[in-house]
Amino acid sequence: MDIKWKNKIVVAAWVLLFTFGLNGIFWGLSNSSEYLKKSYFYTQRFENQLSNFTNYLSLLELSYLPKEEMKESIIVSEEEINEHRYRYGNLTEQIENIKGQYEGKIQEAQINNNAELTQMYIDERDKKIEDITNNFKSDEYVREKVIQEKGQQVDKYYQELESHRAEFNKYRADFKYYLKDTSTGETFTNLEAANDAEANRLLSNKDMLYVRSYPSVRQGYLSTEGRRLVYLQYGSSVAPLEVNKNKVFEGVIAVPKTAPAAGMVLGSFHDYQRSQMLYFLFVLSSIGALGLSLRLYKKTPIPEIMGNEKWQTLYNKIPIDVAGMTFLIFTLITLRKLTRSNFIYLDYMWAFVEDFLFGLALKAVFVAFTVVQGRLLFKRLNKGQSDKEWQTSLLYKLFQSTKEAFLIRSIGIQLLILLMIAFAFGIGAVAVLMEPRFILVYFPLFLLIGLPAIFFMVRRIGYFNRIVTHSNDLVRGDLRSDIQVVGKSALANLAQSINTLRHGVQASQREQAKSERLKTELITNVSHDLRTPLTSIITYTELLKSPGLGEDERNSYIEIIDRKSKRLKVLIDDLFEASKMASGNIELVKEKVDLVQLLQQALAEHDETISSSTLQFRVSNPEKALYAIVDGQKLWRVFDNLIGNILKYSLENTRVYISIKSQGGNAIISFKNVAKYELGEDIDELFERFKRGDQSRHTEGSGLGLAIAKSIIDLHQGHMDIEVDGDLFKVTISLNTTNP
Repeated sequence: MDIKWKNKIVVAAWVLLFTFGLNGIFWGLSNSSEYLKKSYFYTQRFENQLSNFTNYLSLLELSYLPKEEMKESIIVSEEEINEHRYRYGNLTEQIENIKGQYEGKIQEAQINNNAELTQMYIDERDKKIEDITNNFKSDEYVREKVIQEKGQQVDKYYQELESHRAEFNKYRADFKYYLKDTSTGETFTNLEAANDAEANRLLSNKDMLYVRSYPSVRQGYLSTEGRRLVYLQYGSSVAPLEVNKNKVFEGVIAVPKTAPAAGMVLGSFHDYQRSQMLYFLFVLSSIGALGLSLRLYKKTPIPEIMGNEKWQTLYNKIPIDVAGMTFLIFTLITLRKLTRSNFIYLDYMWAFVEDFLFGLALKAVFVAFTVVQGRLLFKRLNKGQSDKEWQTSLLYKLFQSTKEAFLIRSIGIQLLILLMIAFAFGIGAVAVLMEPRFILVYFPLFLLIGLPAIFFMVRRIGYFNRIVTHSNDLVRGDLRSDIQVVGKSALANLAQSINTLRHGVQASQREQAKSERLKTELITNVSHDLRTPLTSIITYTELLKSPGLGEDERNSYIEIIDRKSKRLKVLIDDLFEASKMASGNIELVKEKVDLVQLLQQALAEHDETISSSTLQFRVSNPEKALYAIVDGQKLWRVFDNLIGNILKYSLENTRVYISIKSQGGNAIISFKNVAKYELGEDIDELFERFKRGDQSRHTEGSGLGLAIAKSIIDLHQGHMDIEVDGDLFKVTISLNTTNP
């Protein structure tokens, strides 16, 4: 426990030292332009005081003009006369306006039988009418009225000007000046000097804290341009009246050592000296604190404490962009706080404790958060999993969501338009609340655009809900009805896709039921076909064990066992071959083969059986050879199986048609015969394993022949189809041919 507390104290001390160091350095850099000056008189603050003094000096002394002279210089232009004359309309309009103003007052006075008040209103009205009439009769009459109005503005200006004289007198006590008009030679000074030499002696550097000479390299001459401009506002026009226009002065303005200590300039001078000293003290001490904090960082387990694995685990759960943005915000806030300090302005101990120390503690909190975040973020980015981190960010998810919203462009565009409409009408509603007259524009637009958009959105949502409901029904196994497909929208396509899926599920269920039925039949048939020869083998083996058995009988039994065992081997081999074919786990040895010759070889193998049968074979071959890239041995087995089936299952005394021809780059091979057994309607089941045309299973055969044959043809990218028309059975094989 003591070690934990010690570590916490060490970390807190380090954070405070580090914060103090950064605070002093950043604050020092941000205020260097103010405090790294030769003296106060080179600062912007002094320039502002000097500028204020020269402005007051120019207005109240250098370019000062008595009020009466200002009034005498007033001029009235023709435009100002017309402006005054037609300010309220032409003569007729103004007279009618005056009559209208007094008509109601006069009538009310007459109703009240107040003759004196009535006469007073009439006299006022007539006097105003006479005044307006004189305005339109004489320009001089109007000119005098304009001069009088401008004179009132001059009075107001001088009243405002005199309000600044007290401020000017304060500055006048802080500055000494000796200025001479370069044009007239007139001298302006607050020195007791009779000539230039005496003034220069009084303004020598040894008696002054600061001296500004005019002209100078940087400042040039002292000019009153722009400092003395009176605007007389009249109606809609502004008539500038410049007095003495631009005057240029040479001379000296200085700050004497004998200036009032409590004055504005000298007081600021001493404040600056104190602040400058504290500035250097603060910056130097902060550099020392920063160096000490860096040494402490290396010598103590601060990095391990601040890089706690628990914190890292929790921090890694935050999306990387949120973590980065939070770190950036904390960094900016911390930098802003570190560039501010009231250290040099604190005169009292309590103010120092309350403001500086509390402020330092607050800054330390921000610095600690920023440093910890920076360390955790650096370790996180150093793992080399930037792609994975990016994929967990909110920006990436937003990008992906936006991208997914526009996977179907029409939906994305509709969503964008609806959002824009909703945003626009939301702003419009606020505008209407602030300015009700906007309802005249807002309401028609809402009827034309807003309501149709709402109707469109509600319809789409309703249609979407129907699709969701049908989808839930589909999940529960309710496949009774399709979703109504409305229009050609993306939702309509979705509804159509769900309908297709429903049909696929129905077909899958039918196939599953069929598969279960065929599986049951397969097990039954395999059991029957394997048990029959196996039973015979067991029976005749037991008979061989009988005593007193004759040699002929023994040989007969052995022959039966041999035949049945071979039959059993054929069944097992066929079953194994069918399994290999179904799984595709078989290798074809392909080569160029003449299909016509291969078919003839297969027929030749059965020539003796064909001759001894009652069937009449009709074989149709092309004159030219048909070549294909096939596995000859596997394809021969297909032909052999089909011919064998024909010999087993064809009705006696019927014809068998076998043909091979070329059609559209394919070899078409067909086998047609009349079946002696009823085949049924579901001909596709004949391709299933252990399926026989002889349902009673009295004939020999594994029932795997057609299944194996179809698998072989499929492996050759060909097609094998069965057609049944009553008892007519037809097998058609299609294979790709190649050039000879």
